[in-house]
Amino acid sequence: MTTTLIDPWPAPRVEAPVDAVVSLPGSKSLTNRALVLAALADGPSVVRRALRSRDTLLMATALTTLGATVDTSGDDWSVTPGQLTGGGSVDCGLAGTVMRFVPPVAALASGDVLFDGDPHMHNRPIGEVLTALRGLGVEISDDDRGALPFAVHGAGAVRGGTVVIDASASSQFVSALLLAGARYEQGVDVRHDGKQVPSLPHVEMTIAMLRQRGVVVDDFDANRWLVAPGPISAVNCEIEPDLSNAAPFLALAAVTGGTVTIRDWPLQTTQPGDELREILARMGCRVELVDAGLRVTGPDALQGIDIDLRDVGELTPAIAALCALAETPSHLRGIAHIRGHETDRLAALATELSNLGADVDELPDGLAIRPAPLRGGVFRTYADHRMAHAAVIIGAAVDGVLVENVGTTAKTFPGFAEFWSGLL
Repeated sequence: MTTTLIDPWPAPRVEAPVDAVVSLPGSKSLTNRALVLAALADGPSVVRRALRSRDTLLMATALTTLGATVDTSGDDWSVTPGQLTGGGSVDCGLAGTVMRFVPPVAALASGDVLFDGDPHMHNRPIGEVLTALRGLGVEISDDDRGALPFAVHGAGAVRGGTVVIDASASSQFVSALLLAGARYEQGVDVRHDGKQVPSLPHVEMTIAMLRQRGVVVDDFDANRWLVAPGPISAVNCEIEPDLSNAAPFLALAAVTGGTVTIRDWPLQTTQPGDELREILARMGCRVELVDAGLRVTGPDALQGIDIDLRDVGELTPAIAALCALAETPSHLRGIAHIRGHETDRLAALATELSNLGADVDELPDGLAIRPAPLRGGVFRTYADHRMAHAAVIIGAAVDGVLVENVGTTAKTFPGFAEFWSGLL
């Protein structure tokens, strides 16, 4: 049964320390990369414990549109590659991975593939990927806008070769080209020219998954990634829990002085969300890897933090919410690139936290947050699931917080609001 949520949704206030054990859905980042590689592989494979969310279902539909068969009926999704064909349309929704990872695959199809998405997606950067594909011999029609909507005119093959891009706005620009590069006639040699690439752990995740499938990747030189041409082996894989989605739940322990355990936390992972362990420890939490998973116990008083979040920008909304509840000042740096995420997250966080009484300065590449008494009110989410995470964290510690469009969390965690309420 589907529950109809009030909008704005009243975030549950927590009056006592929580004590909870949480099992998280699978990682969106791992699921969508695994689906792309499975669709390009040399045989059928299974993506076990795939995340079932709007973003991953959009990816499955996109790859099906291009000729693969993706069976999403169970918890384990089977993928059978097919002849890549054009003539269809891809709905990117609000999924940056679909908008950026699928065009390099569509370039291998025979025929035209149209791309569009939700209105918010028309402002997200994609131009570097399209320019790179043109440099590799692919015809693109976008009216020189470098944004949705656009069309990829596939010719059945891609020459490949060397391409220079500026990936300072998103590491997904690099991953997009690497994922399909082995299927290009000359492979792909991606060279970055610009400011530091953000979220580099996501590129490392892509490389690790390519190597698991027998693809030769040379990343010895900084800002250069070379994928050799060749087959992509069909590999069955199991998706880890989404560690970035752990942020609001672990934050519950931090703000209530309680204990939250995330089941099945991997001992080794390429997910950037693993950095939550160090961040929460620096803010005063006790952090332990135990048999059940990761256990976090909150402090008597939460401490602020001065930290560069360049590699884990997706965690910024949750960390900013914690900083607004801390008893000492915080400075979050290195995250200018998150202005190009689902919304301008720096501007959105500064606005919404300030509206609830927080003392926040929006900086060119981050936020400065000082202790201040918070109050209730409406927290807008801008169709951004991570903004909703920030809102529920504040709501757990402050009376009367109302979350606008909490349903946007379905992007990576369907049923989040019901799950959150049930947990509390």
